[in-house]
Amino acid sequence: MLASCHDQDGEFARPREKRDQPVELVLLDDGRPHPAVLAEDQTVIRGNGEEPQTLDPHQAESVPSANILRDLFEGLTTEAPAGDIIPGAAIRWNISRDARTYTFYLRRDMLWSNGDPLTADDFVFSLRRAASPATASPSATMLLPIQNAREVLANELPVEDLGIALLDKYTLQITLTGPTPYFLGLLTHPVAYPVNRRNLEEFGDEFSRPDKLVSNGAYVLRDWKHRVSIELEKNPLYREAENTIVDHVIFMPIEDVSVEVTQFRSGALDWTNEVPNNQFAWLQRNYPDELVISPWMGSYFFGFNLEVEPFVQNPELRQALSFAIDRQIITDKVTQFGEQPSFALVPPGIEDYIPFVPEYADWTQEQRNEEARRLYELVGYSHENPLRTEIRYNSSENHKKIALAIASMWKQVLGVNTSLVNEEFRVFLQNRQQKVITQVFRAGWISDYNDPYSFLELFRTGDGRNDYGYSNSIFDAVLDEVATERIRARRSRLMFEAERILLSDFAVIPIYSYVTKRLVDQHLKGWQNNVMDHHLTRYMYKLKSREAEETVTIETVVKEEEQ
Repeated sequence: MLASCHDQDGEFARPREKRDQPVELVLLDDGRPHPAVLAEDQTVIRGNGEEPQTLDPHQAESVPSANILRDLFEGLTTEAPAGDIIPGAAIRWNISRDARTYTFYLRRDMLWSNGDPLTADDFVFSLRRAASPATASPSATMLLPIQNAREVLANELPVEDLGIALLDKYTLQITLTGPTPYFLGLLTHPVAYPVNRRNLEEFGDEFSRPDKLVSNGAYVLRDWKHRVSIELEKNPLYREAENTIVDHVIFMPIEDVSVEVTQFRSGALDWTNEVPNNQFAWLQRNYPDELVISPWMGSYFFGFNLEVEPFVQNPELRQALSFAIDRQIITDKVTQFGEQPSFALVPPGIEDYIPFVPEYADWTQEQRNEEARRLYELVGYSHENPLRTEIRYNSSENHKKIALAIASMWKQVLGVNTSLVNEEFRVFLQNRQQKVITQVFRAGWISDYNDPYSFLELFRTGDGRNDYGYSNSIFDAVLDEVATERIRARRSRLMFEAERILLSDFAVIPIYSYVTKRLVDQHLKGWQNNVMDHHLTRYMYKLKSREAEETVTIETVVKEEEQ
């Protein structure tokens, strides 16, 4: 707990701690910080939510894993602090007139962290590995835009037939099935990162462990104490090593967001992954400069296991449960950080796309409750014969509160008896994927690239991330059309239709669109809010404190330079 006493609002009543303030930022002509304002110890400690399942970029599927992998690896493209797609390992590329062929020209001076040259062949090898059925990558379907990827994933063609060609040592060409506007963004995802063939062949499944992992990003893996910390240090062989200021970055897998806040207040964290929903007002009063809230390209929802009773072939029951949830109460009283209630899967804010919003989104909650009761009775349930089900969620104070609120609403409106099951993240993901014991479960998706397709493709029949067991041949056919449509407006209409089909089947229960909410120490500079919430540590640096040995101001810097 943060304190032992509370104010009249039930929030923590404790005078705000005095925190050291950073010196005034002074920039050089090239935009870099002046060395005189930099802290001596350039170590960044980040809260990172759950323990990552793996640091194999082709096996990872969670946000905590991706946060670390973006520091360890670099794809053909990468991201600027504001989220723009910029050259990564590829210094430039050409796109054919039909938007189906991409030719990438790699930088010629790149090295792996073990000193091996990094060449185009490494990307050819790695993309084939990611698409190989033998790898069983949960994100492999993201590669479907590449020619022959569907047949390769289905084991109908060898990986050598994937639409990737090595033109010379530093040039490769990728051919797509059809125009894919988000393709350059897709290449920033871990599934498209290179892995070192020699490293993989030497250590096999253990290649991604400390003292073994060879990477090509700004940092290398130095230590991983499971459920304690993951430590990275600066890679001296990275192409931008001279411009990378932070020497060490430590990711802390802290699932309890209240603990994160306590760690931040004690100075043990430079930023938190999240903050507790019920502490918004208190944090606004006591940490107004450190509390950062920003829109996020993600949706929070609950999924049904459509392969087990009572939800298989029972859309009316799924609809009743969806209607009985008051999303406005959840965002106003539970989450409280500006999240927007949602009846759509795709969040707002994606350029040239307006999400499908069903007509019942404009009903009053009482109208939805009445329809929920009618549907509930239609499929044979009542207060005398209640549905008994469970909501499964991964360990998190915020997830628990939302699940409790939904269980209460179902009980009050319909009489449903709901039990809650809390699981460690890894176990939670395994149970979702196996689709044996799950019934209703917490879900959500943070887009891998700035395009609605990132959300829709999760529900394609057979997709490795389709933990819902959803299968609709018409939906799949529309996604196939999206993949080959060149006209942007027509492509948007097709995605709108796919979202309409999915939501009409009530495969999921949308709750709200995400915002990021965290505490960031004012000494930490060099990053910007962006809707993808991707923050590469190599852009960051820490400022000296005003209470350091000497106070640094613009005047003192100027005097030093004059001398």
